[in-house]
Amino acid sequence: MIVEYILPISIVVVIGIVAGIMLTIASKVMAVEVNEAVHTVHQLLPGVNCGACGFSGCEEYARNIVDDKTVKTNLCTPGGSEVARKISEVLGIQFEAAVGKRAIVKCSGTPDKTNFVMEYEGLQSCSANKLFYRGRGACHNACLGYGDCVTVCEFDAIHMVDEIAHIDKNKCVGCGMCVTKCPNHIIKIIPDTQRYYVKCSSTDPGGYTRKVCSAGCIACKKCEKVCEHDAIHVKNNYARFDLDKCVNCGKCFEVCPVKVIQYIPE
Repeated sequence: MIVEYILPISIVVVIGIVAGIMLTIASKVMAVEVNEAVHTVHQLLPGVNCGACGFSGCEEYARNIVDDKTVKTNLCTPGGSEVARKISEVLGIQFEAAVGKRAIVKCSGTPDKTNFVMEYEGLQSCSANKLFYRGRGACHNACLGYGDCVTVCEFDAIHMVDEIAHIDKNKCVGCGMCVTKCPNHIIKIIPDTQRYYVKCSSTDPGGYTRKVCSAGCIACKKCEKVCEHDAIHVKNNYARFDLDKCVNCGKCFEVCPVKVIQYIPE
């Protein structure tokens, strides 16, 4: 009776030992060499994988920092200057402070300024609503109001206020996740140093914009005429800033008749 149990147990043990040996050999033969510098840099990054640095994720950014000396260490917006400094110290290269960025929502269409043209009862998301005709609002370039951007923000920096996405500038790190998620492309990233922006994305003629939204850009060009630095132009029926030329003088803000040019306090 004992022999009957010993034999199958022995076979299982032998199989386990052989399999273990084979796995050990395979792990040695097929092992991928890990660059310790890449691993260290990757550990210093916040792991958001937002793509704000221009790479697909934190690991690819870490690999490029180590392998390509032209890639700067200060491209991680969520990590900021602190992470850039740590990476520079690890790699023994010169530190450059990160350029602060923030998201802005280019829409002023709160319920008191515009209206909905339909009752939408489908899936409560911006992406789904966008697929149904062109959205529920009278302006087809407006915030859709269901907060898809809120769901992807890992910093609790964006919330829905009066049917429009609102950015908390004290929490926003400019990672760009909300920009990618917005189906109407009304969220943009600007430098922290930029004090003014146009809070509208409408490309409709001024006359039509007046009808559907009392806070929309009417393409009057008053901002363009008053700017001494050639930093703002009306193109495709709405005003756009040239951030390389803007000196934050605020003259465009002062003459805008619909107050769609907004000021961001320090």
